[in-house]
Amino acid sequence: MLDTRLTNAEFVTMDPDHPIAHDVGIWRGRIVGLDESVTGLPARRVVDLQGATVLPGFIDSHVHLAWAGLKATTPSVAPCVRAEDVLGIVAEAVARRPEGAWVDVAGYDQRALGRHLTATELDKVSAGRKVFMMHDSGHACVVNSAVLDLLPAHVPHQDGFLAESAMTAARRLRLPYSQEELVDAIARAAGACLAEGVTACAEAGIGGGLLGHSPVELAAYQLARERGRLPLRVQLMVAADTLHPVGSHGDDGLPRALDLGLRTGFGDDWLSVGALKVYTDGGMMARTAALSSPYQGLDHDGQLQADPQLLTETIVDGHLAGWQLAVHAIGDRAVDLALDALERAQRIRPRPDARHRIEHAGLVRPDQLHRFAHLGAIAVIQPNFLRYFGDDYASIMGEARAPWLYRGKGFLDNGITLVGSSDRPVTHGAPLRAIQFMVERTSESGRVIGPEEGITVDDALRSYTTGGAFACHWDDRAGSLVPGKRADLVVLADDPRHVSTSRIGDIDVVATFVDGRECEGSGL
Repeated sequence: MLDTRLTNAEFVTMDPDHPIAHDVGIWRGRIVGLDESVTGLPARRVVDLQGATVLPGFIDSHVHLAWAGLKATTPSVAPCVRAEDVLGIVAEAVARRPEGAWVDVAGYDQRALGRHLTATELDKVSAGRKVFMMHDSGHACVVNSAVLDLLPAHVPHQDGFLAESAMTAARRLRLPYSQEELVDAIARAAGACLAEGVTACAEAGIGGGLLGHSPVELAAYQLARERGRLPLRVQLMVAADTLHPVGSHGDDGLPRALDLGLRTGFGDDWLSVGALKVYTDGGMMARTAALSSPYQGLDHDGQLQADPQLLTETIVDGHLAGWQLAVHAIGDRAVDLALDALERAQRIRPRPDARHRIEHAGLVRPDQLHRFAHLGAIAVIQPNFLRYFGDDYASIMGEARAPWLYRGKGFLDNGITLVGSSDRPVTHGAPLRAIQFMVERTSESGRVIGPEEGITVDDALRSYTTGGAFACHWDDRAGSLVPGKRADLVVLADDPRHVSTSRIGDIDVVATFVDGRECEGSGL
């Protein structure tokens, strides 16, 4: 007897051998059959989906759940466009905290103000508290003098504005968050993912780096699962700065590792260790992505996170230790470094199925595409960056480089696995909105950015299903509606393959199923 049979729907399976089905049988959280193989079987529950379109649950291959959940309850200065309005919100947040406490503020983006806020301005409203105002990119912050006074003298800043490693130094003064805070944040963000049809995700860096929240961050995810507060499947990327020398046998070839030799693949279907996250550069919002030539209208070309040799050694050591690598590289100069390091690592110890990933791949020159393909590197992009920030990004890249931003067709034409993701909470995470952009390449204002990089709806859907599964080493159990795979599905009110492209992002998510069970809040 089946646990559940879903019927009367257009199941888009993402399986070329059986592309469309109308009945799906589920038993113990797995799909056991399609159409005539299950139609006549008894089931404890039969769900009539009334002609809806059903896809494999979306896989968001690059998210920050803890950050997203914390940001949702943090006072925000968005969308203020005047400095006095920002300072007013900071003053209100300060008034709610005891003297000497940390005051977290979210939503900061200098582009809205036309300039950066300063420590001098924050000092006027901070009343003895330590103010930390996070840039929306996650790559910078503005702090007041109470924080600057705690930083080592060598940490660079511009009157309270700190970027990249300087921001990390300030965040470390604020950390760690408690397990209880993190569990609440993770659960909150996971609920938002489910509402958008996301059934599995890859958390993009825990335990350290720019956006870690605690040296025992993995334990918070484990605690969330034990309490029944982890309603979707999560793969955890580990920040590369958590690696350290270990006393392993010389024949093991492990220059650096985590304690106990923990690496990619440890865990189960609900919670597992994924890639090693290595940051090589910054971000375009903060103007710190590392470019091979300066930003349009500016006199600088961004920055790398550390000395290139040190970054290369980290990537190589991670490869030698058996990790899948997730290398954050947004600017083309950072992409060069990442590809060079991956090539060196594979030359030292070939690992053909390592499935190393380039996270973001925000600006990729034409000459870099064949190197991506040769190395088997996976491009994990964030289409919604151009949906919401594309006007700005295209302007700061200039006419010649704008078509290279967050490519689609260029990757596919070169045989490179293309994976869609959100980087939530940097911007909105809805996969359907991102899929719409991948097809039409149109920003929120209507500006078309690199139209030759547009792809088909089917290819865009694959980037959030089979592509995401491949990037996370889940392709044997997720990404398509095939017997034996997880019964993770999203029920849509319309078919993204058949509506006009401009309507894809507005399609309602009717229900989300994880492990064969309808998630709380679904509309069935």
